[in-house]
Amino acid sequence: MTSISPSLLTFGRNANNAPPKHLGTRYATDGRFLREPGNTVVSHVTAGSPSEAAVLAVRDRLMAMPEAGQFAFTHPSSLHMTIFQGIIEYRRRLPFWPTDIALDTPIDVMTEHYCGRLKHFVPLEPFRARVTDVTPTGLALEGDSAADRACLKAWRDAFAEAFGYRHPDHDDYAFHITYAYVIDWLDDAALPRWQAMLGEQLAYLREWAPVIELDPPAFCSFEDMNHFEELIVFSDRPAIKASNQGS
Repeated sequence: MTSISPSLLTFGRNANNAPPKHLGTRYATDGRFLREPGNTVVSHVTAGSPSEAAVLAVRDRLMAMPEAGQFAFTHPSSLHMTIFQGIIEYRRRLPFWPTDIALDTPIDVMTEHYCGRLKHFVPLEPFRARVTDVTPTGLALEGDSAADRACLKAWRDAFAEAFGYRHPDHDDYAFHITYAYVIDWLDDAALPRWQAMLGEQLAYLREWAPVIELDPPAFCSFEDMNHFEELIVFSDRPAIKASNQGS
């Protein structure tokens, strides 16, 4: 009998007595992404890299599953690992917002505020990340070594200082790359098939992309989960990119 991992069990219908958390605000039942503006700091999967090819191959395998219609898949160009969660429209409350700014401040005003604060942010050391698990909605990651894990923590601590708040999960935040969001939970009878497929994909990534190639962290604005516009890139020489953000 196939053993089902704890991470996969959380997607089963028997483990859930409520609709998925973001259904109806972040995305619709037909898979469309809804407007949910905000800002964030992410490292995009490096375009054109062998890692991107491997990550997209796993995404294709997930989309080939019979239950793929129960998930809303983001656009491939949006694939990223979040370094620090910024503010977002449907999370206007403490401690997810700086205490010195009104909770009803428009998102675009907040983004401009952070562009000013982050303009002179001093980049930290680069880091490497590897995949530790594959789930129906994406990849779990961590720093490739103890030094990389310490480096990622240092980046998050530095951004917490710049953003003016710390999320409750700041110290144990699980790094990840999101492929999709759940529209409808999986029937538990389907979980063994998913477990076998996910195990194969994890083995594939460990062979072909033992380290995921990521761009330097960048402060981004977004209107939905399909595109993250880089405004400031935190490389050796931070560069401010042209903004085409809306309100």
